[in-house]
Amino acid sequence: MNQKTLTKLEFDKIISRLEEEAGSFRGRQLCRRLKPMTDLEKINTFQEQTAAAYTRIVRKGRISFSDAAPVEESMKRLEIGGALSISELLRICRLLANTSRVKSYGRHDTQEDSSDCLDAYFDQLEPLTSLSNEIERCIISEDEISDDASSTLKHIRRSMGSINDRIHTTLNGLVNGSLRTYLQDPIITMRGDRYCIPVKAEYRSQVQGLIHDQSSTGSTLFIEPMAVVKLNNDLKELYAKEQEEIQVILARLSEETAQYIEEIRADYRAMTDLDFIFARGALALSMKGSRPVLNTEGRIRIREGRHPLLDEKTVVPITVSLGEDFTLLIITGPNTGGKTVSLKTVGLFTLMGQAGLHIPAGDRSELAVFHQVYADIGDEQSIEQSLSTFSSHMTNIVSFLKKVDEHSLVLFDELGAGTDPTEGAALATSILSYLHKRNIRTMATTHYSELKVYALSTPGVENACCEFDVESLRPTYRLLIGIPGKSNAFAISSKLGLPDFIIDDARQRLSEQDLSFEDLLTDLETSRRTIEKEREEIAAYRRETEALKKEAEKRQEKLDEQRDRILREANEKANAILREAKEVADETIRNFHKFGKENISAAEMEKERERLRKKIKDTAPAASAARKAKKAHKPEEFKLGETVKVLSMNLTGTVQSLPDSRGNVTVQMGILRSQVNISDLEIVEEPSAYAPKKLTRTSKGRIGMSKSLSVSPEINLLGRTVDEAVAELDKYLDDALLSHLNTVRVVHGKGTGALRKGIHEYLRRQKHVKSYHLAEFGEGDAGVTIVELK
Repeated sequence: MNQKTLTKLEFDKIISRLEEEAGSFRGRQLCRRLKPMTDLEKINTFQEQTAAAYTRIVRKGRISFSDAAPVEESMKRLEIGGALSISELLRICRLLANTSRVKSYGRHDTQEDSSDCLDAYFDQLEPLTSLSNEIERCIISEDEISDDASSTLKHIRRSMGSINDRIHTTLNGLVNGSLRTYLQDPIITMRGDRYCIPVKAEYRSQVQGLIHDQSSTGSTLFIEPMAVVKLNNDLKELYAKEQEEIQVILARLSEETAQYIEEIRADYRAMTDLDFIFARGALALSMKGSRPVLNTEGRIRIREGRHPLLDEKTVVPITVSLGEDFTLLIITGPNTGGKTVSLKTVGLFTLMGQAGLHIPAGDRSELAVFHQVYADIGDEQSIEQSLSTFSSHMTNIVSFLKKVDEHSLVLFDELGAGTDPTEGAALATSILSYLHKRNIRTMATTHYSELKVYALSTPGVENACCEFDVESLRPTYRLLIGIPGKSNAFAISSKLGLPDFIIDDARQRLSEQDLSFEDLLTDLETSRRTIEKEREEIAAYRRETEALKKEAEKRQEKLDEQRDRILREANEKANAILREAKEVADETIRNFHKFGKENISAAEMEKERERLRKKIKDTAPAASAARKAKKAHKPEEFKLGETVKVLSMNLTGTVQSLPDSRGNVTVQMGILRSQVNISDLEIVEEPSAYAPKKLTRTSKGRIGMSKSLSVSPEINLLGRTVDEAVAELDKYLDDALLSHLNTVRVVHGKGTGALRKGIHEYLRRQKHVKSYHLAEFGEGDAGVTIVELK
């Protein structure tokens, strides 16, 4: 691709954004060198890598490659037997540590994570953990070697520490003792790696030692007392030995590193290659891009494409096609209407796609692979155009007309502008016709009506326009394929206040053919807007119908399920009632035969009869009992929204309509809506949410309380005496039983153990306690007792 086209289509700005996403030096270099490719197989490989990185970033987040610093110079030094510095070894250590993190990031955590083309890069990585751990153990920072780097270094530094202590002890004795009156300040200082004390110049003869420095005024001399001269000499020798040992340690680490030269080089290359790939994936994510489908047939289909350098909140997506039904697209319309943006979007998407980058467009967008993209795009969209402008554009056009072929994409912005309109239109038509005959994919923007007519009358050539709202005098930036655009000069001038008589005079100066053509464009525009509006309404109705249909289907499914459930429960209840009735009948017949054979008194027979009658009454069909209301309700008692129970269906619902003349009301029972007679209804008395809980007696005579929502599964008895705790626990266990709690926790603490012992004595005597034991470690240990209730 020629550099001029890349610049005009702003491909370099995309590369700058890509470079910002990379973390390593070589990764940024690879981004900077990225250019559009023409080999389809290589392009698809890059696109697949970008898509794989995009997917991994979405699933796992970003991974940093910033520690992948260049190591080639260090590797060359190791190859010739040289030793590395502390900073070089740390750089290699950070590279290996980063390699370990990246390799871990590359692993597939679940079976859902399918393998991709990046696995080969992650498999190449060798973290060399033993080497990085050894470097990290020996080197603390660029200015410090660890004491544990070697036993010799540790011994040297221990000796240095001992001598330092002796020096400080000696000097402190002098400073705070016999020499104190001779000192400028009672401090210990350093001069040239030697410990000194500041002595007043007049007392020089009173302090035996070596002078190392003096103050700027000469009033203070920095003297090394003779008592510490030998110690300072010993310390200096140890300093030298320390540096020698550090060099030995660095040489040893370098020797160990030299064993892995090729592995480190391979790690660096793989890491920076991954940095380059993940930069492309991150750019695709930031632009909300998608992978285009590439072809070699010259076919372009961009769906909802957004120019990546425009604000995504305001840019209007365009849908454009080229190369299938037509090979030449002529875009017309007013100035600032988005024609140039549409042209640049197609050109830039082509370059990005061929560079292996995703494009900010809808899925399944197609791009063609071109060997060259030629663009004549400028900013000459004003009345100041001159012959020099026309000449420069024509020079550019002539230069690439010599090289263009059927594998090229050609983009013209305002072709033929800058000269006489008649000659410019004729020249533009001839250039486009030449390219069209050679089957070269071409897009051009223009104001010339002659080119609109050419597109309408030539097969394989299509008109397009950028929509313009005449009422607001603003472009909508929507690209409409198949419709030529109007310049709207008269309408715009009128809206801006140009007198009508001037506009009418201008209309009269147009030829009848021009007026007819403008009227045709107006009719086409009106028809298009009407059809588009109707299409949108039809689509909205279709979506609404589909939603209603799905909702109705779901509602019918729920009704069917509820009906089946009601019938199933009714059948089960009926079968149970029949079984019960059969058992009662069988028992009655057996007793009848027994009473006939044995001499049974009348009183005993009456007693048995009464027992059976009571049993029949207790086991009467639930349906019959259910259908019988507690009391008959009058029609005026039913209000809208009243909660009622449908006795025949054993369902609760709300009243949706007042009783009619026959006493029928509409009741909504969940999703079920039905007409029910008031004789089959019972008004449900709903208690206030703030009313106190009442005792209720069950059918078996037990008293129950609504405790399940208020009783905690744990009671805290900390701080209680044994008597207080037992009384409180007794009441709590009663409540827990009524709430059907199976297991509760009793918190009593450890303390002296008296409270725990008293509680266990009480629990041992309770019949409703199934078992109890101390909690496990981590659940409270000996401070909590777990109680299981029967």
